[in-house]
Amino acid sequence: MSSSLNNETPKTPTQKQRTKCEVWTRVMGYHRPVSQFNKGKKSEFYSRVYYKEEHPSTAFMKKYASTHKPAAVCLK
Repeated sequence: MSSSLNNETPKTPTQKQRTKCEVWTRVMGYHRPVSQFNKGKKSEFYSRVYYKEEHPSTAFMKKYASTHKPAAVCLK
């Protein structure tokens, strides 16, 4: 039988079975694990806002590539 029919919940791994994932970041030119930050630095790290900046030509191409129609070519 499937677990949905029995109303059983899937088993989750115990804390010992889980793999720890270490998060690193660059601070002042050095790479450091976030776990070694002090309380204030951790607070600052988790409140950071990340954004992706595109190259200016990429934004131009997205804006004008779909509206551009190639000129007709006349062959003699």
